[in-house]
Amino acid sequence: MPREIREVLVKTALNRVAGMPFEWSLNPYRGCQHACVYCYARATHRFLDLGAGDDFSEILMVKTNLPQLLDHELARRRWRPTRVAVGTATDPYQPIEGRWRITQQCLEVLHRHRVPVEVITKGTLIRRDVALLRRMTAAAGVTVCVSVPTVDETIWRETEPGTPAPRHRLANVRTLVAAGIRAGVLMAPILPGLTDDPVHLRQALQAARDHGAAFIHADVARLSAEVRPVFTAYLSERHPQLLADYARWYRGAAGLAPGHLRQHVATVVPKGTERARPDSPPAVQLTFDW
Repeated sequence: MPREIREVLVKTALNRVAGMPFEWSLNPYRGCQHACVYCYARATHRFLDLGAGDDFSEILMVKTNLPQLLDHELARRRWRPTRVAVGTATDPYQPIEGRWRITQQCLEVLHRHRVPVEVITKGTLIRRDVALLRRMTAAAGVTVCVSVPTVDETIWRETEPGTPAPRHRLANVRTLVAAGIRAGVLMAPILPGLTDDPVHLRQALQAARDHGAAFIHADVARLSAEVRPVFTAYLSERHPQLLADYARWYRGAAGLAPGHLRQHVATVVPKGTERARPDSPPAVQLTFDW
């Protein structure tokens, strides 16, 4: 449970993004109740003089004026975003969305302006908005990326303590696809030494296929200098035998995984090419700095 929820007013809604498969992002909240130990977005709390550890999951910001600001931005600009990604920094369907409904309101604005949307989430609350997402699909197009890094329930409980179980997230995919909404699975981030063995990867891959995912993408964790202390504390408590390996694998501020670890995963789940079914749309090529 969060220990503090702050209602804040923001000056801009859409954020320009470079080096990604989308040009604009939108994040209804700052901080995330999901408390994933590897989350790259933990570093953003430092901008507010807050910690990247418990502060990130327990001190949350609700951008109360975001829907109105988004509507204003889209109405006054002569251009239309080619695609807006919702939930690139924190999950737009984390539990507080049930009360504030900022994500839902923003999606309604994007629908009115006929903007194509990509939603990234671990949250089951997205099922509440299936009817809206169907209308958006017909009007401009929607892709939902459901994050399911692992189907191992022990690792899930350890690394993503505030999230729905993997089976419930996979049920999201099945529900969305059945409703005619393009939805797939992000097997990301893969954690070296924990979830990257071929058997583990194939189990997650098969689970995504079994639930009708239109695309599947896997990527190895990125652990920046700000996030590494949180992740290292987790390893120290649960998997101390991996501490030396992670110290060798992850160096420098960016925290990129070594090439041989990424290639290992790509041999099991080819990047951006995996399809769940022969009749599914081409896979989107997604790369996130997990």
